[in-house]
Order: sequence, then structure tokens, then C-alpha cells
Amino acid sequence: MTRILGIETSCDETAAAVVDDGVHVRSNVVASQFDLHAKYGGVVPEIASRAHIERLDAVVREALSAAGCGRDEVEAIAVTCAPGLVGSLLIGVTGAKTLAWAWGKPLVGVHHIEAHALSPALGAESPPWPAAALIASGGHTSLYHVRDPDHIELLGATTDDAAGEAFDKVATILGLPYPGGPQIDRLARQGDPKRYDFPRTWLGRDSLDFSFSGIKTAVMYEVHGHGRTSGGLERLSPQDLADLAASFQEAVVEVLVRKTLLAAERIGVRSVVTGGGVAANSRLRQAMQEACQSKGYAFRPAPMPYCIDNAAMIAAVGYYKLRRGELAGLDLDARPH
Repeated sequence: MTRILGIETSCDETAAAVVDDGVHVRSNVVASQFDLHAKYGGVVPEIASRAHIERLDAVVREALSAAGCGRDEVEAIAVTCAPGLVGSLLIGVTGAKTLAWAWGKPLVGVHHIEAHALSPALGAESPPWPAAALIASGGHTSLYHVRDPDHIELLGATTDDAAGEAFDKVATILGLPYPGGPQIDRLARQGDPKRYDFPRTWLGRDSLDFSFSGIKTAVMYEVHGHGRTSGGLERLSPQDLADLAASFQEAVVEVLVRKTLLAAERIGVRSVVTGGGVAANSRLRQAMQEACQSKGYAFRPAPMPYCIDNAAMIAAVGYYKLRRGELAGLDLDARPH
């Protein structure tokens, strides 16, 4: 058995976890900063960095305590080093390097999106690989071919706004509170997804890349009128807002589902997985399940606790990198892009 301590601070979640053999989660502690950023309508990088400094030590201690283990039982320390907010990343990387030096443990640097790609296997009795993996979050929308945890290939990515970013921006246009994604998900359940015909951007028949800036602009024009960016909300009824949310969400989900299934068909796999914050969206999970079932594909979304930023997925990737001998030195640096 190989036990990894994972640390994640790429954005506004301070997280630590202990995972055995890349799959078995012994603890997964996440300290949210929602209360600090809500009044600003989004994450403020400097506030996020300061909060990580204040919380990281306690979160690591709690993760070790919840796992019932001490530092002597930890084989290595894995930490997110890319991508993310540079200040936030630096706090986690510095903390992990300090622990690795003080405890005499190997250090592993982990790519945050690669970790999301492997998150559907956490806690699973059997691995879902090989699979087409859709990773959709606030900062990234990507498709991967995961042959196994040691072989992950990028197939396509967003060319502008990520899906989660589009959700957050449209939520702001509709006057919904932060964070916008869950708000749209809830409001859309009361709406008609066919009332507004928002554009689906395909970028060519065979493209596996994404673009969501156009639909964001289309919603703004629908709400405020062409040529204006404010002043239109007061004319909309609660049902209008619900219909706008549902129609927007349906357009984004359709693109995500169709391109993911195109990727699965192209690479010849029979399994589809999803990860990232947008993978928690109820309509996306439903639509992907239905589409996979119609094609005879197995569908395994990441468990809900592992859709948000978390350290269990970081520890999981750390296990496989440790096994491959891909270790980092104490010169490991944060790479925001």
C-alpha cells in the first residue's frame, strides 16, 4: 500500500487529502472561501492567497487526523503546481515543499486538470479506463483520451470562455448571486429549455474544441437588447429568467455532450467520464447518461465531492507519478498557465 498526502490550492479552495494506492480515499478536507468572495461576485486573487496562508496548516492536520495516520505513514506529498492563480498555487507549493523537506518525503508536482480527468476513478471498485474524459470547470473545458492513469492525451480544449466561465457570466447577466453555475442549474429546472434558441458553436463538423463566448453574448443581447449591456432585467418576469437559464444551459450541455460522444467514437472507447465543477450540473449528468445509454457506452461521472476542487484527486495523480518515478525537487515552482 502506498499512501499519499495531497494538497490543492489552485484557486479558492484550501484542500488536503490522504489517498491509498491512487483510489482509496481515507480523508478529503476542503475549506471553502465562498464567504470571503461572495460579496465581490467572484474570486479575488489576493484574498484567496491570504486565506490559503491562514488555513493550509489546519487543513493538512485535519486531513491526517481524519485518515488516522501520522507523517511516518505518508509515502510522498503531492501538490497542485499548475494551472491556477499564481498566488494561490505558490502557497500550496511552498507548503508542500516545506513538508517534504521537513519530513524527508518525496515531492510530486501535479497538473490540476489531469487530476480532474482521473477523479471519476476515486473510490471505484473497478477503473473506467480507457475512456473519453470531459473536464468542464470555471477555467477549463477540455476533452482527453485516458488510456490509463499513465497515458492521458489532450483531444480538444476551449478556444475562449470555458463552460463554467460562461455559466458564471450569464448568471451575472441574469442578476443571480455568486457562484453562478449552481444558481443557473436550480433556476433552469423551472424553465422551458426550448423558449430561446441560443447558438451552438461547433467550430467545424469534426472539431473537438469548444467556444462559449458567443452564447454568453447572445444571452446579454436577449436580456438587454443589441448595443446595450444593462437596463433590461426589470422588464423580465421570474418565468422569463427561468426560461433564459434553461435555454442557455441546454445549449451548453448539448455542445458538451455531442463533442464528448464524438471524441469517444473517434478514439474507439466504450466509456465516458466527466470531471470538474460543471460536471456537477444536474442537466449535464442527465443528458450525458441518456446519450451514453443510447450508444451503449458506460458513463461514470466523478462523485460529487470530487467534482469541485479537492486534494483527493491530487493525491491520486501523485500516486501514479510516484510509481513512474516522476518526482519534483525543492525548486518546484507554480505555473499559472
